[in-house]
Amino acid sequence: MEPKHILIVVTGGIAAYKACDLTSRLSKTGHEIRVVMTDHATKFVTPLTFESLCHKPVLTTLFEDHPEDPIAHVNLAKWADTVCVVPATANIIGKIAHGIADDLASTVCLAAFRQRILCPAMNVHMYENPAVQDNLDLLRSRGWQVLEPVSGHLACQDEGKGKLPDVETIAEVILSSLQEKPLAGKRVVVTAGPTQEALDPVRFISNHSTGKQGYAIAKAARDMGADVTLITGPVALPAPWGMEVVPVVSALDMFEAVKARAGADVFVLAAAVSDFRPAQVADQKIKKRDAALVTELEPNPDILAWLGEHKKPGQKLVGFAMETQNLETNARHKLEAKNCDLLVANDLFMPGAGFGTDTNVVLFITPRETRRLEKTTKEELGFRILKEALTC
Repeated sequence: MEPKHILIVVTGGIAAYKACDLTSRLSKTGHEIRVVMTDHATKFVTPLTFESLCHKPVLTTLFEDHPEDPIAHVNLAKWADTVCVVPATANIIGKIAHGIADDLASTVCLAAFRQRILCPAMNVHMYENPAVQDNLDLLRSRGWQVLEPVSGHLACQDEGKGKLPDVETIAEVILSSLQEKPLAGKRVVVTAGPTQEALDPVRFISNHSTGKQGYAIAKAARDMGADVTLITGPVALPAPWGMEVVPVVSALDMFEAVKARAGADVFVLAAAVSDFRPAQVADQKIKKRDAALVTELEPNPDILAWLGEHKKPGQKLVGFAMETQNLETNARHKLEAKNCDLLVANDLFMPGAGFGTDTNVVLFITPRETRRLEKTTKEELGFRILKEALTC
């Protein structure tokens, strides 16, 4: 992505300090960051703090701190690809909703016309007040994206909905707003993580998949505008925002979840699904014996093959193959046998690839060609897989 312009508007709530972390994170992405603060915000965090993080002057008033630009509120709005108000107090929400422009922050927000994001944070009773909720509904209807606060213990000692979401989530929302949306109107189903096949109530058969690649693909699809369903086996990753997340355990569970969404436009099956499951599952914990345990296994459904057999015109099917030998030969055979449009193949023993890493090294195999991609992050690979799927 080419560098974009992000304007952070900080208002006077206790969560203003979290905007510092947000600014720091965004500054490391290569995008240009500017910060505007209300007078009340400066009571919580100094402008110098933000200037040190974004390396740009921080503006707080309509005229005094930028006499060279008497219409800074308009020029900043024109400059910004995304404006994010964080934290968004009840006061600034009411001002924007009702067209009140009595300081720099409110005038910039009223002049903004591209991507606009509100991150409300306040006392639970203030947030639940009908006036605040009516204002938020009004702003949603006018194109503002509202990132709902989360529930928890608030600074005022109350419990309830009013906490600012995790800074990582806010950063993801902002970066997502900057992406082009070639998948807008499309339904994308992504599978991720391992499956677990029970031996007894305590033990199961599984694999080393962490779900990182599948989750990265699901996030990329969301950022590209798709309506995303992430069907995920048991992993230690937080559920991504902005999509339907369907947790499953076994291969049979995953198969049923996929079949229920067989009408999707794009399927990306990145999950490491167990090929076999125990034929019999013990009702009680299997006790340790002197003799070796012998367990009969039976095959699980081949989800990729089922989708390939039932593929509808226009649907795109992306499969994965992890191999330890004869990578291209085995992967191309899988592509043809499963009727895939794209097969993403990697070698378990390749440095920088495999389970649990933050990077991957893969082959893109289509019916027409094979292409090797150099090592890249799993996040970047997610975008590249989806763009390839659109063209193959």
